[in-house]
Amino acid sequence: MSRLDGRERWVFLGLAYALLATSATAAALTGTNGGDAGWPVLAVAAAVWVAPLAWLHPRRDRRRVLVVGHYLVLVALAGALTAAHAAFAVFAAIGYPLALALLPSRLVMAGVTVTAVVVVAAQAAPGDRAALLTVIAGVALPLAVAGWYVAAEHDQRRRLVVRLRAAMDENASLHARLLDQARHAGVRDERHRVAGELHDTLTQDLVALIRQLDAAAGATGEEAGRHLGQAATLARRGLAEARRSVNALRPGPLERSSLPEALERMAASWSRMSGVPLACEVTGWPVALSADLEATLFRVAQEALANVAKHAEATRAALTLSYTDDLVLLDIRDDGAGFDPQAATDGFGLDGMRQRVRAAGGTLEIESRPGAGTAIAAAVPALSVARHRSPGPADETMAGGGEDS
Repeated sequence: MSRLDGRERWVFLGLAYALLATSATAAALTGTNGGDAGWPVLAVAAAVWVAPLAWLHPRRDRRRVLVVGHYLVLVALAGALTAAHAAFAVFAAIGYPLALALLPSRLVMAGVTVTAVVVVAAQAAPGDRAALLTVIAGVALPLAVAGWYVAAEHDQRRRLVVRLRAAMDENASLHARLLDQARHAGVRDERHRVAGELHDTLTQDLVALIRQLDAAAGATGEEAGRHLGQAATLARRGLAEARRSVNALRPGPLERSSLPEALERMAASWSRMSGVPLACEVTGWPVALSADLEATLFRVAQEALANVAKHAEATRAALTLSYTDDLVLLDIRDDGAGFDPQAATDGFGLDGMRQRVRAAGGTLEIESRPGAGTAIAAAVPALSVARHRSPGPADETMAGGGEDS
């Protein structure tokens, strides 16, 4: 309302003077009321008293006592003018809008009631005013009390709404922090897992490789060849383990492209290598997510498409990335052979996807049955960050790496 305060004060001031001028003109044209010609003096006093409205209106919240006092005197002048001439009932009506514009919310109803009582009493005959005031008081007093109560309830509800909004903002902030902590906890768990796998596989393979090379150096003929062959096998297995562990880190395409761009390039590369048509679609307004969330969605898409290429025997597939206010959704569908999601498997793919999404604070759903295709839906919280990327073409070889692993 602050934008209107500068105009409202002049509107109310102009309205008061317009009503006063209208009433004075009507009184002058119709003659005096009961031979009393004292209204011109009261009209001049009212004109002078109205002038401070433009100054009081912007200060109504800081100088409430002064504003209430000015309002009551103005209503009294309006009542005296109305008693002097009935035409000034038009001017007395200014008390109604001014009660809404100037008075505190708990006094608005009281101001309206006082204005009504003064206007009605001023127009009553002198002998009837006592009885009339008694009747009006029986109605006006309950109205004023009711107005005070309703305004008090309104103020209480307004304060409650303010507190609720503050609590909701605090809860949203707490929820975001909890999700962030859960995501970091998942990252730590993933690092521990990768470290354990490196220790249990790659380190042991390297130790065994050194032993085979040492044995081959001290042997001749077929025995040396056998040791070298075993060393080559260990080297290949260690390389495969290293590649698998590296793939668990942040994907290279995301270092140079946004998530939608990286997914589109990976999808195009995957479609060329697998020969399966793939429809890739992005809906909503893309935002830059945290690095962990983007890596999670990219790896889930990569693993899901790799499974389609290996097992589904599909004729077509679809990938959809959807941005909403609270979630980012990733859907991968195919029309392939399907499988039983509840059946036990000896692979790490589906469990790995579930662990990744769960660590990011999201959910993963798999719908499939033999002969009816497969649908995988991942949903993660849309926690965006301000992040700048260095421009450059995406590495399509790395983007399609999931199909070869």
